[in-house]
Amino acid sequence: MASLLAAQFVSALADNALLLLAMALLAEQGYPVFWIPLLKLLFTLSYVLLGPWVGAWADTWPKRRVMMWANGIKAVACLGMLSGVPPMLAFGMAGLGAAMYAPAKYGLITELTPAEHLVRANGWIEVSTVCAALLGVMLGGLLVSDRLQALQAIVQFNQLMGAGSRFNASLLMLLLLYGLAALINRLVPDSGVRYPRHAWHVVAVWQQFKQDHLKLWRDPLGSISLSVTTLFWGVGATLQLLVLAWAQSALHLNLEQAAYLQGATALGVIAGAALAARIVALQHAPKVLMVGMLLGALLPLMAWVQSTEVALALTFLLGLVGGFFVVPMNALLQHRGAQLLTAGRSISVQNVNENANILVMMGIYSALLYGGISVVDVCWLLGGAVFLGMAAVQWRYWKYVRPSLRSVKAA
Repeated sequence: MASLLAAQFVSALADNALLLLAMALLAEQGYPVFWIPLLKLLFTLSYVLLGPWVGAWADTWPKRRVMMWANGIKAVACLGMLSGVPPMLAFGMAGLGAAMYAPAKYGLITELTPAEHLVRANGWIEVSTVCAALLGVMLGGLLVSDRLQALQAIVQFNQLMGAGSRFNASLLMLLLLYGLAALINRLVPDSGVRYPRHAWHVVAVWQQFKQDHLKLWRDPLGSISLSVTTLFWGVGATLQLLVLAWAQSALHLNLEQAAYLQGATALGVIAGAALAARIVALQHAPKVLMVGMLLGALLPLMAWVQSTEVALALTFLLGLVGGFFVVPMNALLQHRGAQLLTAGRSISVQNVNENANILVMMGIYSALLYGGISVVDVCWLLGGAVFLGMAAVQWRYWKYVRPSLRSVKAA
């Protein structure tokens, strides 16, 4: 697990920094401002559109090898930016690498970790991922700053590559990070788990994915955990933008100060994930469903916050509750998915659902703002949707799923 955590941390660190470099390149090359959000959209679309295939790839070959290939694709994307390839095209290629990386990484966790330690393993993966996102944004900000552009004179990569960008030295540093991730990846053990090879033509892969999708949604525990994680990641992506808008409109903070609230949320997620890894066992994972309702109840409190100190405490608490809530659900979904399907194919179903919901929720959020709905009203709507959604999941679990599990145990 140590080598797997280190490899994915370095790779995710470079991914988050690469996003800021891509944004800086778009601005440098004179693209309109509306192109910048399309970078994240394109990255997320890779998970949705390639979902049926990347799970099959992750199961066809040893997963650590797939992770190395995915890192190689990300490195090629970085090299493309360095060579003058349009940032949108290059970052889209990085999205392909990330989409390949996810089912291999989470599938390998499921294969290497006994079921009783799966919540703990997911907790540490979540901690590692959030830390990489935080530090990656900080690293990206540093790499696009004027303070580091003096490195160009030392590296002299503009003359060598003929690209002419002032960010060449920064891109070279990220290329070295992807190389480091690949080296660490060689230390990740092979689980030894092998699956039957798939037919690779488009129709066969799509048909298999549809069957997997229906099988996981029709399973009592699978559908509960999948609906929860799908809802959570859609809300989480929306909350990232909502916190920034709320901090500027309600607390009158500038963008840099508002970013500290996002940092507080991320620190809360780390604390919640670590706490869940320590005290929640896999067989007790459904007990955290009530915590999801608490998350929905906390969101409307943003409407009454007037001070930055209280805002920092509230955003930290939101992250804490979210991290504590989602880690056991992720572990339950991975365990059940591996039992019903395979490790890679179940993660593909999860990725497609979660990222499709991110796109839907972001679209709804944009439409609400376009329609003139205030940020405070959006907080109420989002909190109400989370509370009612989790209440419905909780009711379904107690009404149908829990009795069916008891009857299976009795038999």
